[in-house]
Amino acid sequence: MPEVTKEISAGIIVYRRTKDGPKFLLLYHGGNYWNFPKGHIEGEERSFEAALRETVEETGLKSEDLKIRSRFKDYEKYYFYKGKSRIFKVVIFYLAESRKKEIKISEEHSGYGWFLYRDARRILKTYRDSESVLKKAHDFIRGPVPEKQSESVKTT
Repeated sequence: MPEVTKEISAGIIVYRRTKDGPKFLLLYHGGNYWNFPKGHIEGEERSFEAALRETVEETGLKSEDLKIRSRFKDYEKYYFYKGKSRIFKVVIFYLAESRKKEIKISEEHSGYGWFLYRDARRILKTYRDSESVLKKAHDFIRGPVPEKQSESVKTT
């Protein structure tokens, strides 16, 4: 059985508010692969520092273009193979709002798009962890769902 190597990356789920609802930024890698800005944690970097650095590098957004939602943090965890090596990957995600629409992608991507939740979910459906992180981010943006008030029954 191959030895398992652990990789840790970090990224930011970027969204912007529109009249139709929040739109999420997905970066296109080619084929059917879309995902959020993310990358490896380098050296002594903390996960948030890596997430911010990678997002700036991959989107052209500056840190001042991002309003970090500090109470959101979620994870993707999965295994994959690189050649014959089995990798256990952990990706730490943060959430940020941006008012900027224009993105300047890095050379490692082929395109990008801003997608409403339902469309982003459809695009990410083959990547269950990404779809789950997206749902949690969307639920966080929408805020807590108020509990239904029970109706009191009048008796006469």
